Amino acid sequence: FGSLLGLCLIIQILTGLFLAMHYTSDISTAFSSVTHICRDVNYGWLIRNMHANGASFFFICIYMHIARGLYYGSYLYKETWNIGVVLLLLVMMTAFVGYVLP
Repeated sequence: FGSLLGLCLIIQILTGLFLAMHYTSDISTAFSSVTHICRDVNYGWLIRNMHANGASFFFICIYMHIARGLYYGSYLYKETWNIGVVLLLLVMMTAFVGYVLP
């Protein structure tokens, strides 16, 4: 599941960069920039949906990766497990920031 996480991360970064090129974060124009992406940008609706659904798929892969680690007893390797927990918290914080955007 680690390679799926890498693939999901690359897709999220690429679609996020593409969306950031067309998104404006001003309060008065944020929603209109999202509608511009969905209606006027070629395949903008597809990129936006890939980015939104990719975040959910990324978390599914993370939880499957954690479940596999629990099943095989990877928590016994304290340093590696603690790094994974810190990465999970960082990903959750990053996802929250992304979910706040329109």
